[in-house]
Amino acid sequence: MVVGPEYGPVAALCVSLVRRRPRLGIQAASTLAFGLVLAALSSFVATALFRATALAPDDYEITERQLTSFISHPDGIGAVVAVLAGIVGMMSLTEERSGALIGVLVSVTTIPAAANIGVATAYGEWSEVRGAALQLALNVIALILSGAVTLVVQARFVAGARRPRALRQGRAA
Repeated sequence: MVVGPEYGPVAALCVSLVRRRPRLGIQAASTLAFGLVLAALSSFVATALFRATALAPDDYEITERQLTSFISHPDGIGAVVAVLAGIVGMMSLTEERSGALIGVLVSVTTIPAAANIGVATAYGEWSEVRGAALQLALNVIALILSGAVTLVVQARFVAGARRPRALRQGRAA
């Protein structure tokens, strides 16, 4: 299974919210923040090196990017993808069913935005940096909230249906 590197801390944040475990939440938020800052910093350094060695273009040229404009221009579709990624990611962890698509779906909402922060910074394109940072923040918030809601729904409606009938009726098996 391939899961985006950021989903472990995102899932831990969801659990910390639902289970009211602030210490876990602080640790998960710190890990997530460190990882995303490292992703942005890595792409900044790589872009600066590519520019210095003429492997990257001199200008940060934005043309019509129908399939990638979500990276620094948040819209409703990006929010929907992030919410769905949070639901699918959490369900894959709790239902013990997963696949490569889940990691890709989650990473589509976070890693490109974090990377674009670094690339746009290397080019001094501050409006792109702001847009990518906003997209990243919206995506992380949507992942966490939808993942936490998924945990609550599962605990309330799904988990009880799976327990043996004797336990559902309050008797020992």
